[in-house]
Amino acid sequence: AASDAGITVHNGGTYLAMEGPQFSSIAESKMYRESWGADVIGMTNMPEAKLAREAELCYASVAMITDYDSWHPEHGSVDITSIIATLQGNAGKARDLVGRLPALLGQDRDDCPHGCDKALEFAIMTAPDKRDPELIAKLDAIAGRVL
Repeated sequence: AASDAGITVHNGGTYLAMEGPQFSSIAESKMYRESWGADVIGMTNMPEAKLAREAELCYASVAMITDYDSWHPEHGSVDITSIIATLQGNAGKARDLVGRLPALLGQDRDDCPHGCDKALEFAIMTAPDKRDPELIAKLDAIAGRVL
């Protein structure tokens, strides 16, 4: 969908989530990139990815990059003005991408090759006769399959 929308796509990579808003120092940026192997540094996606997994939902991140951080020697210092300008340009691309997804995904899904749809298979350790009926009712929308 992204390629069809004219968006440059890089599949794969390692995402590092950090607390924000903040900019990394050059030392931090080099550590993330060189020592830890991070390809993308961001301030979102966590805890969303973990919560999606717990809800047995497949999760794909669309990382719309706004800057090179401070590690790149050919790019100047990161400033909020250029980040906002890039962010605004990315917003239109993201809207176009999301608009294309429903037709591609459809209602029927195959089993997830990564096991997302079965992530809760062995997550509930409490014996069925010891489970609180009120709590089960609250969790039904997310965990009803295994409760």
